[in-house]
Order: sequence, then structure tokens, then C-alpha cells
Amino acid sequence: MGKYTGSFCRLCRAEGSKLFLKGRRCLTDKCSVEKRNYPPGMRGARIQYRKSNYKNQLRTKQKVKRFYGVGENQFRIFFERASRRKGITGENLLQSLELRLDNIVYRMNFAYSRSHARQMIRHGSVTVNGKRVSIPSYVTRLNDEISFKEKVRHNDTFKATAEAVKGLVETPAWLVVDRDKMTGKINQIPRREDVSLQDVEERMIVELYSK
Repeated sequence: MGKYTGSFCRLCRAEGSKLFLKGRRCLTDKCSVEKRNYPPGMRGARIQYRKSNYKNQLRTKQKVKRFYGVGENQFRIFFERASRRKGITGENLLQSLELRLDNIVYRMNFAYSRSHARQMIRHGSVTVNGKRVSIPSYVTRLNDEISFKEKVRHNDTFKATAEAVKGLVETPAWLVVDRDKMTGKINQIPRREDVSLQDVEERMIVELYSK
């Protein structure tokens, strides 16, 4: 799947819930889901969709993909890796997505959104254990330390952004953040209840891919 260049608000409306794709705007009354909580399109407010098990499975997968900003091919790779690990496949999948580097930077409150975090990572601004990592899908591990290049930390624009997004999202207990040093550390592996996206039934994704 290529890069999505359309309106992020349409994605939230299509899923019928906030995916927090536009940062602070999602927390205001300007949020499209607050104003028009129905599917996008000319007949969105009137159209009635038939409910089916397959549709619920597909919508669950699409919601998780869009929430974390993952394409279809990459999502399937994450699923296959999760299925090979010990434990519950659905929980393994969400855990891996939660440990993606772009999600970590976002949850550290140094980016407006996950897409903003991906941009920072691709520009080479983020380091893991002192080494630059430019791959947003990089999966962090226990005790990894995430920081920013020294040049970036002293950049006035970055400092202003960090201050503007401070407190935008709740920093999870498994992630220890030092805002003065602009670093974060994976203190423990997130459990299912620690995952950002709570209102999904991940078993539906497993059922969809198991057909």
C-alpha cells in the first residue's frame, strides 16, 4: 500500500472513532468525529451498511492499521511475526505495534502525532542506544534508550515543538521519560492493558488472517 495522502479526518470518520491522527486538533471541538460522526461521502449520513462477521473483522484490522499508520504488507509481516511468538497472537501483534519507534516518540510527547514522529525519524533526528535509527517501524526492546541527536536537542524549533506537545498524550508506566535530557527508556514490555488502542477485539484480526 502506498503512502496515504488524503484527509486524516476521513479515516477517523470511516472508523467511527478518533484515531488521533492530527494531534492536538483531535482534542478540540474542531475534530470531524465530534461534528460529523458518520462515514465520509455524499450519502454518509444516510447510508446503511449490512453488518457481517467479515465486515467487523475487516474494520478491526483497518482501524489498527490506520491508528498506528501501518501499510497492508507491513501489517501482515507484523502479524506473521506475532503468530510465531509464544503467547496470544493478537496481544503479541498489538505489543509489537506499540513498541514501534514512531509510537514511542509520540508517546514520549515529543511529536504532535505518529506521522509527525515518523517524519522526525526519517530525517535522522532519533537515536536508539546512541545510534541513529531512520526506520519508523523499528521495534524497540526492553531497556532501549530513545533520544535525539545533540544538534536536534539544541534546536529552537524542536524545543518549541516539545513544549507545545507536552502532556498531549499520557506517558505509559512502561516508558520512563526524562524531559530535561529529552530521553526515554523502555522500562518494561507493555501488557495488553497498556496498549494505546483499547477498544478493539484483536481476535478478529487473527480470525481474518486465519481464513
